Amino acid sequence: MNYIEFGTEKKELSQIVLGMMRISQMSVKEVEKLVETALSVGINAFDLADIYGRGKCEEILGQVLQNRPDLRDQMWIQSKCGIRIEEFTYFDFSKKHILDSVDQILQRLKIDQLDSLLLHRPDALMEPEEVAEAFQLLTEQGKVRDFGVSNQNPMMIELLKTRIKQPLVTNQLQLSAAFTPAFDAGFHVNMEDSAANMRDGSVFEYCRLQDMVIQAWSVLQHGYFEGIFLNSEKYSRLNEVLQRLALEYGVSPTVIALAWILRYPAKMQAIIGTTNIERVRDAAEATTISLTRKEWYEIYLAAGKSLP
Repeated sequence: MNYIEFGTEKKELSQIVLGMMRISQMSVKEVEKLVETALSVGINAFDLADIYGRGKCEEILGQVLQNRPDLRDQMWIQSKCGIRIEEFTYFDFSKKHILDSVDQILQRLKIDQLDSLLLHRPDALMEPEEVAEAFQLLTEQGKVRDFGVSNQNPMMIELLKTRIKQPLVTNQLQLSAAFTPAFDAGFHVNMEDSAANMRDGSVFEYCRLQDMVIQAWSVLQHGYFEGIFLNSEKYSRLNEVLQRLALEYGVSPTVIALAWILRYPAKMQAIIGTTNIERVRDAAEATTISLTRKEWYEIYLAAGKSLP
């Protein structure tokens, strides 16, 4: 397993993050086994959000930690807040909501401190002063170690930074071999085709300039939760290339797909959402492979993309 330095304390975190969005239907014992398996292959980073399972995912992990307090020191635990699901879904970065959310997250997880808290998607009504007050209180109270954002562009982050004192150490962004709008626009700069449309303000390059960790999510999906591209007829050429490279490297196509993400030269983490123990073990191998430039571009083109 490869590790990156994360946050103000330069914590050594695994490049593979175990996302726990889908554990709400699992038993406490099953989740305990999942965590143990991740730790055994070097995965020490775990990602949640207060909306996952309407809080149930955090509750189950909290029961695991209550039963096995020895696991806490081995785990870096991140959660997110800011999405509210009521009669409809909306976003809330108010001071009160952030503070209330963190208290509830900690209560469900049965821990005293979150290793990282992310603002989950952008809130157009955000007032940076309120976020700054919330972050400062959470820091002073020792409830959160590091802060970051999810799915925010450079100007949103810059707006936050006008008031907050804490560094924003990470940005969660969707990325997979079959989902590359940010890369597409970069390749088509100063061109008239549709791929040239810059929708995110060069956020990947911005994160590199700011030394922010990029946490890639939906790493095996195409579109916005439209399905897995592995073994999909829609991506037959991509799967042919992944399978050929998998044979050459002696790994699975999943490993090659994850290695493609980690090849991007930033501080990268890939969030996997599997609850299958064997797939967790498999995914850990991705950090042992460094694709060549030619292989990386071949995968990009095989997903149906074009280069000028």
